[in-house]
Order: sequence, then C-alpha cells, then structure tokens
Amino acid sequence: MAGLRAASLAAFLIAVGSGPVAAQDVLLRSHDGAVEIDGNLLGFDGEFYRVDTIYGELTIDGSGVTCEGPGCPDLEAFVARAVFSGAPIIGRVLLPSLLEAFAIRDGYVLARHDGAHDGDDLRVSLHAKDVEKTLLGEFRFRLTSSDEGLADLLTGEADISMSLREARAGELARARDAGLGDLAAPARMRVLALDALVPVVAPANPVQSLSLRDLSDILTGKITNWATLGGPDAPIDVHLWAPETGIGQATADQVMRVDAAAEMITTITTHRDGAGLARAVVVNPFAFGLTPRSEQGETWELALTGPCGFALRADRQTVKTEDYPLTAPLLLYLPARRLPKLIRDFIAYLDDPSAQLVIRRAGFADQAPEEIGIARQGDRFANAIARAEPETGLDELKRMVGLLAPLRRLTTRFRFETGSARLDVQSRANVERLADALQQGLYDNRQIVFVGFSDGEGAARDNREIALRRAQTVRDAVVAKAETARLDRVAMSVDAFGEAMPMACDDTAWGRRVNRRVEIWVR
Repeated sequence: MAGLRAASLAAFLIAVGSGPVAAQDVLLRSHDGAVEIDGNLLGFDGEFYRVDTIYGELTIDGSGVTCEGPGCPDLEAFVARAVFSGAPIIGRVLLPSLLEAFAIRDGYVLARHDGAHDGDDLRVSLHAKDVEKTLLGEFRFRLTSSDEGLADLLTGEADISMSLREARAGELARARDAGLGDLAAPARMRVLALDALVPVVAPANPVQSLSLRDLSDILTGKITNWATLGGPDAPIDVHLWAPETGIGQATADQVMRVDAAAEMITTITTHRDGAGLARAVVVNPFAFGLTPRSEQGETWELALTGPCGFALRADRQTVKTEDYPLTAPLLLYLPARRLPKLIRDFIAYLDDPSAQLVIRRAGFADQAPEEIGIARQGDRFANAIARAEPETGLDELKRMVGLLAPLRRLTTRFRFETGSARLDVQSRANVERLADALQQGLYDNRQIVFVGFSDGEGAARDNREIALRRAQTVRDAVVAKAETARLDRVAMSVDAFGEAMPMACDDTAWGRRVNRRVEIWVR
C-alpha cells in the first residue's frame, strides 16, 4: 500500500495541487534517510513532485529528496511543456513574440515550428545556449476559439486558455465541479493586454462617426440605410465576426450592454478572422463592420460620439483608460496545478517592461500604467462644463478642477460589474498591479487620490455619496492587497465628484456603466 514513513513532513510538504497525469510508482527519500514517502507520481515540474499517497495528494520539494522506482523522471532530460489553446489573435502572433523577447532576455535559443504535430497549429521551443542546444521547454499552441480554449482547460487537454472574453457562469461552475477552483480568482486569470472593438467602413464612405445608440441600432436592424446616418441612400451591408468566435461573443455582449432587450440581426455576413472581414469591408462603400483595432487592416475607423460625450477613437491611451467604450481584454486562464518553472517564469515575464513594449508594438494596449497631465485632457473637462446639470453647480466644478489640476491621471481605472459591488475583470487586475507598485515603493513620497464618478440617475448629492463609497471600496481593496507596502510613505486620499464628468449618455445601461468609475490621480 502506498504510504509514508516519517517523524516530520514539514521540510518536504509544500502545497496540494491537482491535474490529470498518468500515475506511476515512486519512493521519495530524504537525503539523511529519515523521511520516506511512497505513492503514485502524478507530476513533476522540474522542481516539485506531486504524489498521490494514502494521506492524499502531496507536493514535495525535489531538492530535498531522491527518487526511486519506475515512475521517477529523468532529471537531466526534463523538458518544461505547456499547451495553450484558444483565440488565434493571442496565440498566432502575440504570445510567440513575447516568447521571443523572453528568450532574448534570459539567454535561450528559440525555434518556431508552424503546423506542428499532434493537432497543434504552432510550437515554440526554447533551448540552452550549449553545443547540443539542449531542449529546455516546449510551448504548443492550438489556435481554436475562446470557447474551445476554455473547454480544453476544463478537460485537461490544455494547460492555459487564451480567451477574448471572460469565462461565463456555466464555465466557472464546470471548472469548480472539475476541481479547478475559481477561474475568476486573480491567481487564475491574467489580463494580458487590451484591444478594442471599432466600427469600420470603406475609406470611400462619407460617414465619419456614429453614436453607441446608432451602433446598437445597426446591429439590431433598427437602422438599415446609410442615409439615416448622413450617408448615401443605400442599404447597410453588415459584416461581423462569426458568433462562435470570442470576438463575435464580445460583440454580442457589447450590444446587450447598450440595450438588454436587443436581438442581433441575422442578415449579416460573418467572418472567422479579421483579415477576411477587413478585405470585405474595404472594397464595399456600403459595408459596415465591427472588428478589433488590431485587425482593422485598411478599413476606416468611425469615431464614437454622442450628445453627452465627446468624439472618441480607439487609440492606445483611450483604450488603456477605457474612456473608449468598446474595450476587450485579452485573457489567459491558468490551471489550479503548479506549472513547470520555465512556464511560470514566462508568465511572470509578461509584467516586465520589455514585454509591455512587445504588446504595444503588436498593436494592443499594454498594461503598464502611464500618467496623463491635465493639459492632455481638455476635452474631458470641456465636456464636463458643457454638460453640467444645474444640480452639479459651478462650485463643484471649480472644486474638481482645483483638486485635479496639479495632479496627473493614471491610465489605471476601476469599474464595477453591472448591478454588482464586484469589480470587473480588468479592474481586479488593476488592483493587483497598483498593489504591486505600492509594495515596490514606486509611489513612495507621492500623493494618490482615488476619485469616484457616477452616472446622472438620481439626486446629485446621492450620486456623489455613491461615487465616494466606490472610491473607498477600491482604495480598501488596493490596501488589502499591498500587504508589504510602506503605506506610511504614501499620501493616500479619497474624493468624489458624482456626475460631474460624464463620458457617455445615461440613456442606456452601457452609458450609465461607463460613467460609474473610479480614477487614480497622482502627484
């Protein structure tokens, strides 16, 4: 019977993990022979053994033991391996480019193999810089869809899922049932970058902008002719990503945010990739498409505007701050089990400044915080004055300008899930990043102000109180995560201005959600 013989296990038992791996018999013995652990080997990541014993599944530090038995791995020939499955936008270019930068930084030799074996579309291998170019790691990519990537993660066919949308409630429940824990937890989900959905037309189309309501009405069939938007008297030929793709699902989600009762039209042309959609739109003066900013090709982007806000285009800064409304996170979902060290090192590298530069050069909005001076935000303040309601009052606007004028706004922002006090996925990631920055001392001897804003529903006084509570919630979440930070070195405060600076109209659920936000201002 598999068992354990020891006076103490404290030196060896590190954690409990999970993961479907073929079981094999092993005996792990401490170097002084005082501790022996036998059982079935479930996995080895180059550092730690996972062993199924009669006492349960144990994770043991390999540096403290020797391994005997038919299941023992060859330590000299160990290769770290990981399978990524999901959105091609992430797996075809972005992650391989990041692997190349990671290899350069850490002194590995990289090899890329397109059309790889075992059904993978791409394989990237890392080798040591020795005479034999010893294989150290293998990253396999299955370029499928967000749906299939999450399904592969849940069934153990992939180690990491690449997704253009958040895991849905049913997927989260299946993950818990499969013993994978909470996929929405910060340790299990990483926002790799941000993209944006942009409305596009052929360059010959005279229409230059539209509102979110117009966008929703096009996709739900309420607007069918360009003349309604000031264009030619011609039917609108709609092109979208296929509904089974992550971008197609993100498109439907965004439309639902504008009008929860809306139904997408069926008389559309669908595409499974951005290149095909862009080619179809650019040659048709009456075509309309919605596609990621990173995939718009030679099409012309329409600005988003409206009576309550100012015209916005999806540039890197407006996407990072999520002032641009149709942002879409690129997500990695990680397994509950411990990944090999080389894979973990690569995941950790994604926060490195050089990785953020690669993300930016690939056409996505990176996650590195930037500071924006008030002079570069004139449109926001002009719009606040132009759209101020009588209840807001000139004194409140003057107070807002007086507080914020000496400060600089961080691109980091926070919003809440619809009808919930829970921060959305990007905001939860931002809590982690801001807390890490505080722990590294990046804001020592500086001032940080958490500033809350609200929609315009209800009385101005009540809205300011609600916005203030949201700002306090975000501040408390960041402080709770920044466990090792010297917060006595940071001047941290909270304020709120309610409905004083709208980014969109309050006539839709989406607009109200955009206006309910917490911004970070620093000095």
